[in-house]
Amino acid sequence: MANQPSAANNNGRRHKSEGPQKHIIAFIFSILLTVIAFAAVAAGEVNETFIYIILIGMAILQVFVQMAFWMHMKDRGHIYPIIGILFGITIAITAVVMAQYWVWW
Repeated sequence: MANQPSAANNNGRRHKSEGPQKHIIAFIFSILLTVIAFAAVAAGEVNETFIYIILIGMAILQVFVQMAFWMHMKDRGHIYPIIGILFGITIAITAVVMAQYWVWW
């Protein structure tokens, strides 16, 4: 029984907790990105191309925030999920490009 590892004991050191501060900042940043995207669409008088660029930019930032803070992809030991996500993105981009070539060629 004495040889079993404890959840709080890792070779005499305690696991450092992240705390709620980073989650609160990430939540506020996510809300801010959503408000910016909504405001860009609600403005109405803005150029349509500019709105698309803003929306795509906000979506990409939102994905990074979600994956880094909520899915904890920034932590160690998540290399296989990251490889899987990158592989899926590669397959999706390849499928879109090949569909475009098939239709337009």
